[in-house]
Amino acid sequence: MPIYSLVLTSPPAAPALSDFAVERAWSLISAPQRRTDQWLAPREAWLAEFATNEDGATAALKAAVRRALNGLTIDVNVVAGDAAARRKKLLVADMDSTIIQQECIDEMADMLGLRTRIAAITERAMRGELDFAAALRERLGLLAGLTEADLAKVYSERITAMPGARALVATMRRHGAFTALVSGGFNFFTSRVRAATGFDVDHSNTLETASGRLTGRIIGPILGREAKLACLERYAAERGLTSAETLAVGDGANDLDMIRAAGLGVAYRAKPVVAAEAAAGIVHGDLTALLYLQGYRRDEFAE
Repeated sequence: MPIYSLVLTSPPAAPALSDFAVERAWSLISAPQRRTDQWLAPREAWLAEFATNEDGATAALKAAVRRALNGLTIDVNVVAGDAAARRKKLLVADMDSTIIQQECIDEMADMLGLRTRIAAITERAMRGELDFAAALRERLGLLAGLTEADLAKVYSERITAMPGARALVATMRRHGAFTALVSGGFNFFTSRVRAATGFDVDHSNTLETASGRLTGRIIGPILGREAKLACLERYAAERGLTSAETLAVGDGANDLDMIRAAGLGVAYRAKPVVAAEAAAGIVHGDLTALLYLQGYRRDEFAE
């Protein structure tokens, strides 16, 4: 009979889990289905294993627990696989608004007083309302003339890692996973974020410059949703991994294909179109929640 895990997580900075909350969740799993439960971190993360082959049982349980805990800052997820299968061997992550807290192109736009105009296009593209490549070209055209010094200032003064990003990458790498940062953004930023957060590799778009200034164009094909999926498939194939052994995380529509294809696809503080289709979602917690979804305990984290 297939094994699943009900995982409850809450923000490390303000943990909201209580004995009452986990007892309420446990009570919603029928007694014949229950296996084991454990605290992964006091008041922060709890996991319960259960077995079922009933159609729709996992979705029904997740919905019931969410209703029972409504109003609390707790993320409720159900993931497939027993303890041996939960820990993934490949992580592919989006960068903007996922591994970092900002959208780099919006911060670049702010240097020219164009944040409101460009951020509106970014939001629509991430919601899947605009073609990603066309929206990127339009925004970049407006940013022609920015200097490499401007980009360096954006990175040093405005870009910050998402809480839990370094712990997520370091912990998975310590346990043998390969980690790839894959972005529809720009290599000026992904190369620096990769180094700062510890990813093995990064892939993104290359900005064209002339005399030290942006021309408003990309060199080569634009890295979009198809390329993100291709990276997931490539690194899995190179390592002889099944899709079940992979994890993908992102927030925008251009992340959706890789999120759907991964063994564990996570919508992280995501746009509605992504949250609606991802197998797992994190709204309240930080990126360490992705470790809890894999069954890691807090004392196993690499900080």
